[in-house]
Amino acid sequence: MKVIVGLRNPETEYVGTRHNAGAEVISLLAGRRGERLRRGPRRVRCDQARLLIDGRAAVIGTPRLNMNVCGPAVAALLAYHKAVPADLLLIHDDLDLPFARLRLHQGRGAGGHNGVRSVIAALGTRDFWRLKLGIGRPPGRMDPVKYVLGRFTAEQRPEVEALTADAADVAELFVGDPQAAQQAAGRRTPG
Repeated sequence: MKVIVGLRNPETEYVGTRHNAGAEVISLLAGRRGERLRRGPRRVRCDQARLLIDGRAAVIGTPRLNMNVCGPAVAALLAYHKAVPADLLLIHDDLDLPFARLRLHQGRGAGGHNGVRSVIAALGTRDFWRLKLGIGRPPGRMDPVKYVLGRFTAEQRPEVEALTADAADVAELFVGDPQAAQQAAGRRTPG
């Protein structure tokens, strides 16, 4: 079974921020099937839902822990559903990817992303898939932390909606064919 997790900071003040872009994809996936995320077992510490995607079972979720310490929740979600790290698709924002681009790959390092670093540490491996959502670099000398915790501009929002929809399409493809999903992510161009 595939497990798809969107990283976020769970507090309400972070809804709609760049750092929570992965959770927006998870919300869209649930909404497409008329599902909603529900609180998982206490030991899992994730909101989750089971979906049927093209006849295949999948679990989607978002950790209930802050992004920088979310690894144990992701590891517990995998263990609860008897999935292995290679079945995990982790969706998250990426500063080093140009705005509104997608990239899907497997088995790489954290690339400076503390949420990904936490997941690698908790799983003890890099052998999982990552769907990166490009948020671009902060303007000028803006602090990267302030940038990722900020919201997209009104002008960016339509492109973010399209990016979220394309990322959800890629996640759905991933459930049946990770390589096809990787190709689809590579074809995504802004605008």
